[in-house]
Amino acid sequence: MANTGTYFLMRIPPYYRSPLWQKFFSGVVIGGIISWLIFLFMFGTMQEKQSKKIIEQERTIKELEGDIKIWQEDVKKLNELNQDILTVQEVNVTITNGPKYGFINESLTIDQAEQAIKEDLHSLVAKKLETVFESKQVLKKMLENKILKINDKRYRLVIKEIYYFTTIEVFIELRLD
Repeated sequence: MANTGTYFLMRIPPYYRSPLWQKFFSGVVIGGIISWLIFLFMFGTMQEKQSKKIIEQERTIKELEGDIKIWQEDVKKLNELNQDILTVQEVNVTITNGPKYGFINESLTIDQAEQAIKEDLHSLVAKKLETVFESKQVLKKMLENKILKINDKRYRLVIKEIYYFTTIEVFIELRLD
């Protein structure tokens, strides 16, 4: 059987020959090229601004990190100097159980005993706090071996607490020897 019918061939219509369609297609192509160029220009401009901003921020970060290092070094040096500068300014002695023994002139006797102990500890004034703290065992033994004579009675010192700072606070109890 032979095909005697017509064939429907698919073909592109001849719009490319028409000047109206040629103008339309060329307008689409030129418009696409122009819009692409505008996009590239805008994108490039924005990227350039962002790149400048990033470079500026990196420079600022480096400067600030350098400043931080300088500040940290300065603070460390100042802390070391302050540790060296900390010295004992004053020594305070408190007898905690003075009223227990019923001294005749209680406040005067206790004050005299506290002053006698302060005089023994006066050599600590103007010493570095670190040095005094390192020799705390010697200080403790010295005080515990001291015997006070009050109203013809001998009293041994028992250390209850010692606080070390620019003012050394010593809390002592008296015990009959």
